[in-house]
Amino acid sequence: MTSRALALIVVSVCAPGCSPGSGAADLASANDASADADDIEASLAPPRGDASPAMPPGDASLATAAGEAGIGGGGGADGGGGVGSAGEAEAPPGFWDAGSIPPAKNVMTFVFLNRTNGKLSDGEVYWSFKSGTISETHSIADKPTYDMPANSAGRVYFYLCAASDATCAADPTKSKYFDFIEHTIGAHQYNGNTTRVDAFGIKLAIRLHCADGYDVAVGEDYETFQEDRAVTFQKFVDEVPAEFKPLAQPPNAPYRIVQPGADGFGQGGPYATYYGSFVDALWAANGLTIAKPGPNGSGLGSYPDLSAAIYRHVGAAAGTFAAAGKLLDTKLWTDATAFYGAAPADYYARFWHAHALGGKAYGFPYDDVGGYSSYISHANPQYLLVAIGW
Repeated sequence: MTSRALALIVVSVCAPGCSPGSGAADLASANDASADADDIEASLAPPRGDASPAMPPGDASLATAAGEAGIGGGGGADGGGGVGSAGEAEAPPGFWDAGSIPPAKNVMTFVFLNRTNGKLSDGEVYWSFKSGTISETHSIADKPTYDMPANSAGRVYFYLCAASDATCAADPTKSKYFDFIEHTIGAHQYNGNTTRVDAFGIKLAIRLHCADGYDVAVGEDYETFQEDRAVTFQKFVDEVPAEFKPLAQPPNAPYRIVQPGADGFGQGGPYATYYGSFVDALWAANGLTIAKPGPNGSGLGSYPDLSAAIYRHVGAAAGTFAAAGKLLDTKLWTDATAFYGAAPADYYARFWHAHALGGKAYGFPYDDVGGYSSYISHANPQYLLVAIGW
């Protein structure tokens, strides 16, 4: 499940063990080929889902309330229970220390921060941005900032590549350790997010600062950044039910924790009908007359609230939805502690919310329903700090 065609900003890391020809482009192609067409379209349809930043560049009129709670988010996704980071800690000293930030000549300055806890040097952490005639790939040591112009449906990719790793040393974009952030940037506007809709590749967090003092951070939480990569993978395995454990085990590990549709929950997989019992209950309780979803809850691109209800395991009570799939209960999304309370539920998404700043994450295409995604939007951006972890 990918977003609409986006300009690319990439940061790559390749630790020992990377194999040639297995970098971001290769894995992305494989994911695209296996993704359900309805899911792809759903994730591309702004303002919902993974592609929510892929909206026309513009001025302050495009700003939304998403992420308005300040550093770490908060907002609708705070609290314990199903979604949210319990007792979120302050940023470790120096975590967001970017030194002197050069003012932008274009729209805003992107600042890339190596937060791999000494695992990799600045010369082994890379970013890449491509848009139109622009094609930039640099290590943080070579170029720690970038003067970002206006561009629509953009991505910045990140790669990790150890100097001793011959498989990616000549081309860091061949690394198996990669990830990306997304954005649409207008002349006076930033819209963007981190995303786990497709997979987890490397730890990422972004902090947006704007001219009016607006300052907000989203992405993996600080505890996750401070722990070793192997610990994060083991945490996932320990915290999810049996059906979800393979997502973070070989052959996906140690490079990726993939979304359920990519391993076992898609068409023909052993868990393709995993959500079936809850779908039946939700349809019966609300007298829904629309077609039921396909494998892994796919095919509900026109019904984002209904899609989110399936993954969060809520809404199976009379009067929640109209027969045609429209949300009737406007309070359904107010209590995040009710989400993921029982199986079947998207425990992949739940994990990323539980380990995200402010509890906000993109764990599935319509995770922005109710304001729980990592999407942030504000006018007159000055800079974006991007923390890249191991």
